[in-house]
Amino acid sequence: MKLIVAVIQPYRLEEVKQALYAAEVQLMTVSEVLGHGRQGGVTEIYRGSRETGNLLRKIRLEIAVNDDFVDRTVEAIVRGAKTGELGDGKIFIYNLEECVRIRTEERGTIAIG
Repeated sequence: MKLIVAVIQPYRLEEVKQALYAAEVQLMTVSEVLGHGRQGGVTEIYRGSRETGNLLRKIRLEIAVNDDFVDRTVEAIVRGAKTGELGDGKIFIYNLEECVRIRTEERGTIAIG
């Protein structure tokens, strides 16, 4: 079991969701977060001065999957999120030690869905 965490541009969320649904990945948690990567934030001109904001609005997806869904999940996220521009995002893959479905108390791969 793996936990896939992706940080993407907010305006690409709908494309990522559609790509995940097409890959038969239905379960996800979506959060609005703040952060920046190599772009270092955003630079704007305010009253004639250049100002840099450190944190940009991003979307964080968390998706728990069984091992046989990892590649298709990652490919779907990349397909939906990629623009080729700086700031497209990152995907992190963590080992998931355990999963418990609260309603039925099922554990492990069956509990993921």
